[in-house]
Amino acid sequence: MAHKRSDKKTSFGKKTAPHKAFLKKGRNSRKDEDEERPKRSFSRPSGPGNRRVKPDDNRFSKRDTPRSSNSDERPKKSFIKRSRSTEGEEKPFKRSEFAKRSSDKRSSEKPFSKDKRETDKDHFKPKSGRALGFVKKGKAAPKSAPSYDNIGKPKVSSDGLTRLNKYIANSGMGSRRDADEMIKKGLISVNGVTITEMGHKVKQGDVVRYEDKLLKAEKLVYVLLNKPKGFITTTSDPKERKTIMNLVANACKERLYPVGRLDRNTTGLLLLTNDGDLAEKLTHPSYNTKKIYKVELDRPLTKNDFQKIQEGVRLEEGKAIVDDLAIVSDDKKTIGIELHIGWNRIVRRIFESLEYEVVKLDRVIFAGLDKKDLPRGEWRFLKPEEVVKLKHFK
Repeated sequence: MAHKRSDKKTSFGKKTAPHKAFLKKGRNSRKDEDEERPKRSFSRPSGPGNRRVKPDDNRFSKRDTPRSSNSDERPKKSFIKRSRSTEGEEKPFKRSEFAKRSSDKRSSEKPFSKDKRETDKDHFKPKSGRALGFVKKGKAAPKSAPSYDNIGKPKVSSDGLTRLNKYIANSGMGSRRDADEMIKKGLISVNGVTITEMGHKVKQGDVVRYEDKLLKAEKLVYVLLNKPKGFITTTSDPKERKTIMNLVANACKERLYPVGRLDRNTTGLLLLTNDGDLAEKLTHPSYNTKKIYKVELDRPLTKNDFQKIQEGVRLEEGKAIVDDLAIVSDDKKTIGIELHIGWNRIVRRIFESLEYEVVKLDRVIFAGLDKKDLPRGEWRFLKPEEVVKLKHFK
């Protein structure tokens, strides 16, 4: 059955008038429309914003006369790659130079950081002195003691008592280990009674004496010294030789003690303080205090001996293991060595065991402290934040 097609179109919305697109146009109406509508041109007219080039446009032709300063014409665009710097000038940032500076910065932050890609052959190559933490001499820091009142105060138990050895250590008489020896020998008295019992506690108001000297809790002081050659690391010398105390005599009225020691002919960083707890912590083997030395030898270090030191050489106390080792001079006579072992004359003995003579030995880093802005023979007070790191961070 054939359906009759309806001429009426279905509407899906309300329309108020016939749509223009569906109006039937006759020949006459089309003609009239063509007369009214301008003819279409496939070439764009000239005007602002038009970038199409006209056939007669001569903008890219060679100019015979120089461009006028008042001309509105756009300048010619050159597609020839030009150098950014003129002849005789250096580019402000060369890629290779920038990469070199970045690597130097990273190595200064981590003096002996090990790269997994680094081979023994590469590790034996000379390294820069800055990579080992060696810094140029500069002006010493102002010699004004900062306040350490909120740092390192002796902890008092809930009953208000303090261990006697801690009280002695905080009075500037040495470490707690030294205080224990004083107590054992019967050199300490509390309120007139000699104390030999370990673990004895005192309360506020007790009178504590070392022999006839009254002990009081002192203000804690921390001094960093860049020790020169020819001074002995001791508080007093029977032979009246020069000691490190001569260098810090005017630092403070409190009595200072060196943390560890350096040989008479060894130079570099040495910490002095009356904080017995910190001194004991930094010298205890379990703390693994990091020390970096710059060593100058009488002859070049061979690759074979370099590897022996890396693997550990045998000394009287046992196998001396170093944390890191590097060559820092082209002649292979200047060595950087990092270790935490506290054995007596450990660095000199390592090289002497391989028949090398240590001409110069300088400690450039101790427990994270460096020699920046601290000339030889000068000292400075530690900053409070440096003390916090030493006391509370390993």
